[in-house]
Amino acid sequence: MHILVCNDDGIDAPGIYALAQELKSIAKVTVIAPDRQQSAVGHAITMQSPLRVVEFRKDGEFFGYAVKGTPADAVKLGVKCLLQEPVDLCVSGINHGSNTAINIIYSGTVSAATEGTVLGIPSIAMSLTTYAEWDFGVAARFAKKLALEVMKRGLPPGTLLNVNVPAVPEGEIKGVKVTKQGISSWADTFDRRRDPAGREYFWLTGTMDVTDTDPETDQLAIQAGYISVTPVHYQLTDEVQRGVMQGWGLW
Repeated sequence: MHILVCNDDGIDAPGIYALAQELKSIAKVTVIAPDRQQSAVGHAITMQSPLRVVEFRKDGEFFGYAVKGTPADAVKLGVKCLLQEPVDLCVSGINHGSNTAINIIYSGTVSAATEGTVLGIPSIAMSLTTYAEWDFGVAARFAKKLALEVMKRGLPPGTLLNVNVPAVPEGEIKGVKVTKQGISSWADTFDRRRDPAGREYFWLTGTMDVTDTDPETDQLAIQAGYISVTPVHYQLTDEVQRGVMQGWGLW
């Protein structure tokens, strides 16, 4: 089995290292990831500037390929150009911070997995729900277990798995819930600041505004101590509204 590993935190992030090391026990692993932090870039791809790739070494040993681009760029370039053999599975992460509810549309972690799915590769996005320093081992081991299940059972075309692991001690995790995407969103605020030259700029901040009430949603599942696994797809058509609009007489 050949697994492509990507992320949006950058190739030198601790989460991608923990993920790659764990997956190497079950498969050949190739790491292709952005050369720097690319959080919240969504599914952006680079068209107006060249994509540059360099080999990245960690502790003196080759670790993977660093791409000066987005997470989606890294997956697309890897599959279409850099790799000489087919990819059986794409795993993105382990993200430092959660990717739940409305936030998944902004997530570079989820978008890397989405790009894998677009290219016909079963894909998983992995996140650990904290921005603090934390052991990625639990999330990495669950990623390995889930990868084996996906390779055995498969996924429908166009569907990927978005996984969030609560940042609690392993013994406090209550289990796994197969969830649905919630509707909670980030409550955005902008700090108005000035640089040393006195010029005004703005810095986006905020907190998660949890409005979900359904315990089967991703956000509430992780808050209750469960690993959340959400099957999501990139087909965005609202079929109910499409049916309604057929009767609008637009022409």
